[in-house]
Amino acid sequence: MSVVFTDEEIRALIAEPKAPAADYRSRLALRSKRGHKEQELVVRGANEHEFHVILRQSTTDALDFSVILGVTVPGSNRIFRIRRYNSQGHQHTNPIERTTILFSPHMHMATSRYQELGTVEEAYAESCERYSTLAEAVDCLLHDCGFILPEREQLSLFEERT
Repeated sequence: MSVVFTDEEIRALIAEPKAPAADYRSRLALRSKRGHKEQELVVRGANEHEFHVILRQSTTDALDFSVILGVTVPGSNRIFRIRRYNSQGHQHTNPIERTTILFSPHMHMATSRYQELGTVEEAYAESCERYSTLAEAVDCLLHDCGFILPEREQLSLFEERT
């Protein structure tokens, strides 16, 4: 399988500044969709890439979720998944390394090695202790992936304000 983005290009996409609209919080409110809740936010990056923040959560288990950062592949309508922050609801095995993460939150990362293997681009994952809830996973994605939030939005995405 061909490589869509090299590791260097993936790093540049992650670092590309992304400034969501001031009302991005309300746009991330989950909506019911065939057995789960989901929402997608589209954000234009500083270099004009079209990024997608996709949230998914089980309707029966709030601790079963994914938070995804994707980018539209130029010249297509395909969304290339750069990062995926998964909950602890399942185990994951990295096909190349043959390492397994047992029922722990884990962060998937796109790599050229996995693209060359012909698996999904973000098949590689590492255990991540920085989040356990959907809100915390969203905060990690925003922090890790070049998002520039309005100053008043620097608090946690779902944190109550007084």
